Amino acid sequence: MDDHAPFRRMARRLLEAGGFAVVGEAWDGESALSAVAALAPDLVLLDVVLPDVDGFAVARRLAQRPDGPVVVLTSSRSEAELGRRLEGAPAAGFIAKDALSVMALARFGGLQR
Repeated sequence: MDDHAPFRRMARRLLEAGGFAVVGEAWDGESALSAVAALAPDLVLLDVVLPDVDGFAVARRLAQRPDGPVVVLTSSRSEAELGRRLEGAPAAGFIAKDALSVMALARFGGLQR
């Protein structure tokens, strides 16, 4: 779930090359919530900055779902720049966009090959 199409394409290629099925994409928070409801993914990569709803708010809404996915927050900003916002985030963790890899995601679980 990211508003930058080039990042979504790169993430899809990376995951598919690692043997994972990518079941959907979304460019904003509301379409992300709809996609999760319709597709029931195991894991969601969620940008913290979306054009309509803050990624942290989307993560909170996903965490309320009894069958919610593992949420991993992403950003072009570093973990240090996001600071305390990450501490209370209802997510399994955070990966900077430039550090995204299958191995980095695997440490959070929720991925089915």
